[in-house]
Amino acid sequence: MPPPLDESSAPHQPWGLFRDWYEAARPLHPPEPDAMALATVGADGRPSARIVLLKQFDDEGLVFHTHYDSRKGEDLAHHPVAALLFYWPAQLRQVRIEGSVSRLESEASDAYFKTRPRDSQIGAWASPQSRPLQGREELDGRLDRYSARFAGQTIPRPPHWGGYRLLPLRFEFWQARPNRLHDRLLYQRRADQSWSLERLAP
Repeated sequence: MPPPLDESSAPHQPWGLFRDWYEAARPLHPPEPDAMALATVGADGRPSARIVLLKQFDDEGLVFHTHYDSRKGEDLAHHPVAALLFYWPAQLRQVRIEGSVSRLESEASDAYFKTRPRDSQIGAWASPQSRPLQGREELDGRLDRYSARFAGQTIPRPPHWGGYRLLPLRFEFWQARPNRLHDRLLYQRRADQSWSLERLAP
């Protein structure tokens, strides 16, 4: 079990603590240490959650990529807010993050798309994500058509695919302790962009 999580020794802002926990988790959680639950709210007010992969983070926010026309993309178009959840069981830790979401700049989405494996690039064109299919054969047929279309060519980023950045307003760091009396530290962004810090009851 990791040492206690103590607000008296915690940093004044959450990014340093998140970075430390993230780097500690990476070698202990193969193959997807970057996996995070993404919760959105649809136009009908209903929540929806799924696992996506964190692609980068810095003081500007946390970045993931997906189809703009997917269910999560449509949710974010109506309500540009979301919650993220990282759970690292080997360390008995989780991090909850809430904030506003905006589309990544086109240039940044283009740059990331170029780094993806070619099969993943074709898949981004072939899959009408979240839309009904007649069967697997329809998806396989779309994959064959786009593979032929881009044979021998550099594959451009589809206009319906790109990155999002979540700007955090809240970070909650949770760490397991005996008797279910877990440590919970909550950071909240103030209007002046500084952070408040307080302990929550488990």
